[in-house]
Amino acid sequence: MRRPSQAGFTLIEMMIATVVLSIGVLGLAATLADGLAYMDMSKYDYIAQQKASEAVESIFSARDMGEATWASICNVGSGTGCIFLTGAKQLCDPGPDGIVGTADDNCAGLPDAILLPGPDGKFSDAVRVPLSNFTRTITITSINASLAQIQVVVTYSSGRWTGRTYTLTTNISNFS
Repeated sequence: MRRPSQAGFTLIEMMIATVVLSIGVLGLAATLADGLAYMDMSKYDYIAQQKASEAVESIFSARDMGEATWASICNVGSGTGCIFLTGAKQLCDPGPDGIVGTADDNCAGLPDAILLPGPDGKFSDAVRVPLSNFTRTITITSINASLAQIQVVVTYSSGRWTGRTYTLTTNISNFS
């Protein structure tokens, strides 16, 4: 009389299943790590967006408040009396005129920074985070006598991602 064969997994089948499961778990771990890195980078994306908006708002405010004439809202070298510097510049305090990207910007001390709440969650002991990994380029292109295009490009690096950019393009007229 024959004995019924015992059914079950062999050692080789178990090893193959373990390898397949391990590959799947490692893939999930890598996806999680990338997700966390992208999440950390999103704060830098937001800062870049706000610093580009800050530059455009300071140009509009300077025009509206009379701090800059229409003729001076251009890049140095593209006309007479232009006040905006060309090329990528470190983020600095706007200086006495209150307009970012001009020659009087205060870059002598520390770079521009953001303040984060201290360990107790309050700003009374705020932590200063310098934005030394950010640069901003303001390019102003004349479209016609009363219209110009402003392009602000903020470039930054975050972790393993270098050379990330945020670009804001808008138009400005000589009418406020």
